[in-house]
Amino acid sequence: MARTDESADRIHDLLQRNLQEVFGEGDAMRRRAAIDELWTENPTLYVPPGVIVGRDAIDKFAGDLRATHPHFVYTPTGEPQALHNAGRLAWGSGPRGEAPDYTGWDVIIVEDGKIAALYVFLDQRGK
Repeated sequence: MARTDESADRIHDLLQRNLQEVFGEGDAMRRRAAIDELWTENPTLYVPPGVIVGRDAIDKFAGDLRATHPHFVYTPTGEPQALHNAGRLAWGSGPRGEAPDYTGWDVIIVEDGKIAALYVFLDQRGK
């Protein structure tokens, strides 16, 4: 059986850094540097609009998303959790200091200390 355990500390770090340095980052060069550091060579992002494959496509998606609400911040709403090679983190997004406009969960699959897949679950509004 293949080893599937990743360091819980590393998974927590990846979850938190990805939220801030990829999806929360407005500077394109810093965002791309974070993607190159935190994600595997050929990662997959699963979001409600569809499946996005590869660092370039993830970079474009994150940049386009950021451009729709550049003044929003992403704030963890709980502690990250890790299990074997996976982790999850609940978060909210909205203007700094205000209640979030939307909330969700990031669930990552980690390979060799990097994000191989990210599943983004958005909570239903009003719940």
